[in-house]
Amino acid sequence: MEFPITGEYIELCKLLKAANLVMSGGEGKEVVAEGLVTVDGELETRKRCKIRAGQTVEFAGNVIEVM
Repeated sequence: MEFPITGEYIELCKLLKAANLVMSGGEGKEVVAEGLVTVDGELETRKRCKIRAGQTVEFAGNVIEVM
């Protein structure tokens, strides 16, 4: 799925919630901390990692292309 951002970046846990892949920000932080999320093919464990346009996030078989 494509996900447009309006600012310079969006925090990883907020992106997961905004894309409706988790029910809450807390759940987003949990799945990131558990090592279930990759950014550009690399495991990402920083909950507040800044995701910028052009990056790809993958979680639970879902791929988010940030625009």
